[in-house]
Amino acid sequence: MVGLGTLINMGAILVGSAVGVAVGSRLPERTRDLITSALGLVVLVVAALNIVALTDADWQADVGSSAPLLIVLGSVVIGGVIGSLLRVEQRMEGVGGWLQRRMSRTSGSEARQRFIEGFVDASLLFVIGPLAILGALSDGLGQGIDQLALKSTLDGVASVAFAATLGWGVAASAISVGIVQGIFTLIGVGVGAVVAASVIASITATGGILLIGVGLRLLRVTNLAVGDLLPALIVAPILTWLVSLWM
Repeated sequence: MVGLGTLINMGAILVGSAVGVAVGSRLPERTRDLITSALGLVVLVVAALNIVALTDADWQADVGSSAPLLIVLGSVVIGGVIGSLLRVEQRMEGVGGWLQRRMSRTSGSEARQRFIEGFVDASLLFVIGPLAILGALSDGLGQGIDQLALKSTLDGVASVAFAATLGWGVAASAISVGIVQGIFTLIGVGVGAVVAASVIASITATGGILLIGVGLRLLRVTNLAVGDLLPALIVAPILTWLVSLWM
């Protein structure tokens, strides 16, 4: 069944979030803050692993050994301008606020902000990364859901920790996962077989940069509008294709 992997992923996030909310209510604030900071450190490690894609042999063969870093730089800058003009982060927060009003019985500005933070940060973490892209493409191509099954396990565990500190907003991120991975699954059904390895590498490396921003947000180092940088994930493969035409 095409799309089963994403459905399992969404279910894992919902279950993990429910467990996290149940556990989190019993933890002191100091402990919840520590868990959030620990997650930030882990996200930075994941980001570093993604950035290693800059050395991908197929990508370097298509665009040259020095071009990948410049492509990522250009993608982040151009994507940031586009995202800022489109107010992607603000729109994501708006969606989070809308969901909070319909999914949470808790009122008040603090509860609302906590829900929005959980939705936005968890959405960014769960939809940025090679497993989300490659797993969904593989599912669409009919090559199995092994990668999404692994991602579901990882996301489920992360949801427990996230929801323990950020609440039900983390559960709402399952909607983002369903939409984004659903789109990549449909791409896999249509043209996934001809997607070049260099394109996947460009998205992975650029996603690593965005994940650094997510990690810094969790560590409370900066409130970088990572959502505004999301268009970079579209710009990166386009720049890769353009540069490869000149090689």
